[in-house]
Amino acid sequence: MDDISFFDKVYEVVKLIPAGRVTSYGAIARYLGTGSSARMVGWAMNASHAHLQSIPAHRVVNRNGLLTGKQHFDGPDVMRQLLESEGIQFTGDQIMEFAEKFWDPARELGP
Repeated sequence: MDDISFFDKVYEVVKLIPAGRVTSYGAIARYLGTGSSARMVGWAMNASHAHLQSIPAHRVVNRNGLLTGKQHFDGPDVMRQLLESEGIQFTGDQIMEFAEKFWDPARELGP
């Protein structure tokens, strides 16, 4: 993976998140060995909307299960609607049962 960009590495991980599960910017950064790069993962998610392949950016939320990236979608409710269509439930912008819905790439994909 060393010959591809950081954003492309992020996209490869995000494409592996199963429907109905979510992960965080920081979990992706830690998996990629750049634990302090959660903000860069967020930038990658923002840029993913222009990517040629479909990137399920709606499955990446903040460390508390909040939809902090929702403003980067085509409407204020699109991120939530996409997640709800996959069975995720909310209280406001907070994912309910976040711990059960959380997909940790380090645990799921290994080293």
